[in-house]
Amino acid sequence: MATLHRATVTPTKLELIAGWLPGRRWHQGAAGDLERVAAFRFDDPAGAVGIETMLVRYGSGPVHHVPLTYRDAPLPGCDTWLLGTAEHSVLGKRWVYDAAGDPVYLAALAGAIISGSGEAEEFVDVDGAGTLERRAPAMTARGTGVPGRTPPAVEEIRRIEDHGDHTVVHVGSLRIVILRRFTDGDLPAAALTGRWDEQPEVILAYLSNG
Repeated sequence: MATLHRATVTPTKLELIAGWLPGRRWHQGAAGDLERVAAFRFDDPAGAVGIETMLVRYGSGPVHHVPLTYRDAPLPGCDTWLLGTAEHSVLGKRWVYDAAGDPVYLAALAGAIISGSGEAEEFVDVDGAGTLERRAPAMTARGTGVPGRTPPAVEEIRRIEDHGDHTVVHVGSLRIVILRRFTDGDLPAAALTGRWDEQPEVILAYLSNG
């Protein structure tokens, strides 16, 4: 379960992404206003890190897959993956990271793929006193694995490779492929898929031995 607050964030998430995305190898599209297409969240069991996947695009351009983590302090050794900082009117200063470099996100992603789970239910704290209202999901995400299976622990990231339209993360015994833009292809055996509005199911990420 992900608990959200009625709050303002300055700069906004889209503003942070818009300033960061054009510098990525996998960015594609003309300049212009960046819009959110859909989003979902994973739950951090420790309750310390916000984990949100944003799907964004410029106009009618391709959809970009941008998983983010939100932290209340800098993540040591991860300056390369920092989009910037933002002031949250309830939680205070937040450090916003490209989640490909954050072990908490990678553990949640691998866990969803291997155990067949998906996005967290989202609840909004409507009065700051713990009164929660469920928020309808903007999209669904689901792993192809088997419920009850336990993924390997994600501890130290060994290597991250940028391959243009996808990012490959080597962590422990896992090789996690995060697709940054979506293309047609067969569904891998161990994958996370997503669906929103009338969009056909897309592959968001998968595990690979290759």
